[in-house]
Amino acid sequence: MTHPIIAVENVTKQVHDSSGILTILDEINFTLAERQSAAIVGASGSGKSTLLSILAGLDVPTTGTVRLDGIDLFSLDEDARAAVRAGTVGFVFQSFQLLAHLTALENVMLPLELLGRRDARAAAADMLVRVGLGERLSHYPRVLSGGEQQRVALARAFVVQPKVLLADEPTGSLDFATGDRVLELMFQMNRDAGTTLVLVTHDKNIATRCDRQLHLEAGRLVSQEAVLSD
Repeated sequence: MTHPIIAVENVTKQVHDSSGILTILDEINFTLAERQSAAIVGASGSGKSTLLSILAGLDVPTTGTVRLDGIDLFSLDEDARAAVRAGTVGFVFQSFQLLAHLTALENVMLPLELLGRRDARAAAADMLVRVGLGERLSHYPRVLSGGEQQRVALARAFVVQPKVLLADEPTGSLDFATGDRVLELMFQMNRDAGTTLVLVTHDKNIATRCDRQLHLEAGRLVSQEAVLSD
């Protein structure tokens, strides 16, 4: 019997502020299978980005755990979680998070180099060609458009062939046409690579393209809608 690629078990996140204890996430439970896509939706402040950070092991829940490809993330120390993340998870951020002093090629090579891959340059170049940036390998982020920067970020996320791709408002800083092209590329690469995709979005049109919609309200998971296909 195969295990889910992501299993979230009773995850609660609380922080202390001047008024007392603030509950950001409250007893979240769900699973996702390999190759599934899911949109985390909800109003601003509902806990979407916090949940995404916990799925990656970047943030630690107050209680509960996340199993990533069968591994209990929060039974590990920070270094061990980082090692699991490096080999299993890709990230795409709204703000791109490219390193300004590195070229497009060097940005995409970086996660491969951290994994000790000897073919980092060739693999990164090939991935940039796949996202339509074969002529932009030596360009720095400052001379790339927003859409081009996001495609570099997408190439960097996919180049390690992750089992899970996490995306936080990946088209939020792009105009509609550019965002739509980036989104189509993301879903196509998701299908081609068989990666499980989890994205945070406020856009209902994007959410309906996913297999599942995880709806948060004030930190609680109030529905897990499956998108029906014809």
